[in-house]
Amino acid sequence: METEINKIVLAYSGGLDTSVILKWLSEEYQCPVVAYAADVGQQEDWDAVRKKGLATGADKVVISDLREEFVRDYVFPAFRANAIYEGSYLLGTSLARPIIAKEQVRVAEAEGADAVSHGATGKGNDQVRFELTYIALNPQLAIIAPWRTWDLNSRTKLMAYAENHSIPVPVSKKNPYSSDENLLHISFEGGMLEDPWQEPEEAMFKLSLSPEAAPDKPTYIEMEFEQGTPVRIDGTSYGAADLLAKLNKLGGENGIGRLDMVENRFVGMKSRGVYETPGGTILRAAHRDLETITMDREVMKIRDSLILKYSELIYNGFWFSPEMELMQKTMDASQERVNGTVRLKLYKGNCIPVGRKSDDSLYQESFATFEEDEVYTQADAAGFIRLNALRLQIQALNR
Repeated sequence: METEINKIVLAYSGGLDTSVILKWLSEEYQCPVVAYAADVGQQEDWDAVRKKGLATGADKVVISDLREEFVRDYVFPAFRANAIYEGSYLLGTSLARPIIAKEQVRVAEAEGADAVSHGATGKGNDQVRFELTYIALNPQLAIIAPWRTWDLNSRTKLMAYAENHSIPVPVSKKNPYSSDENLLHISFEGGMLEDPWQEPEEAMFKLSLSPEAAPDKPTYIEMEFEQGTPVRIDGTSYGAADLLAKLNKLGGENGIGRLDMVENRFVGMKSRGVYETPGGTILRAAHRDLETITMDREVMKIRDSLILKYSELIYNGFWFSPEMELMQKTMDASQERVNGTVRLKLYKGNCIPVGRKSDDSLYQESFATFEEDEVYTQADAAGFIRLNALRLQIQALNR
């Protein structure tokens, strides 16, 4: 080893990969390893995670409750910007990684560690997201990525290592795919899903009913926003995490938020992922609809032109970058008038805005009406059309 490592903080979940990594790090580096787990809303027995970490060789287990901060400071800012990757993906995993890595750096500093480690493979996006955050926040920390250096390069070898070191790892043959869950979504990939022609099994889904099994009667809700941030559902105020959890329940019950796509990973390959994002799907639909009556047309054009780049920055791991800071300020500035309420109809996988109102509305019925009005002179449109058609007229004369 080129540099001496005295203490390591590992991003730990308690699953097969990080359990093996925990033991491997303690043996390979012969130093204390702190197992750090982040609660970002996944369904987990945290007491069991703590006990397993200590039993597997952790010097200490730190579990951080990041749920409120995750939704307030990462999910909601992204949804104020209408972030979406390749037209479909609402960035559930991508948004969780920077806050997990940020807290890992904080734990490393608090524990006096000089290295951080993660269980991301050398093929995926997460290695980039974790390490860009480490470097942006504390470039002095050494980074250990076992999947890029060890010889345990298969599931079979990992299982054999776990068995040899008495690491209990339950493995279900029925669900050979991997999943990642937080308050915004759950993702599934690998196993049977590696065949893009293979339809996911219904039993795989956790957060949502199938549209076919959803109620035959629609659910109506009203969501209120302040400067682009959701604050109330049906007149009741919620904290950030509780509001998203409420939307997840409403969306899941109505079969909303399933996505099956093949996406382009940052490292270059295509990957098939299946996602459930019930609350986020409702939130994005409501937010965009409110913008239709509160956002100026030209401001919207500029903001929309930035969504692609903004979303790529999140997906590729550049949350803590100068360009992201600039873009977030721009996105938030566009939201100053996005205040009001949207009424939505949730029905069998569909999320349909059916009403919107705002004290900051730019919609004026007196101008838009098809009835007689006193504020618009229709004859003015003739000159407007002639001027806009001038270049087309000249082009036609040159043919």
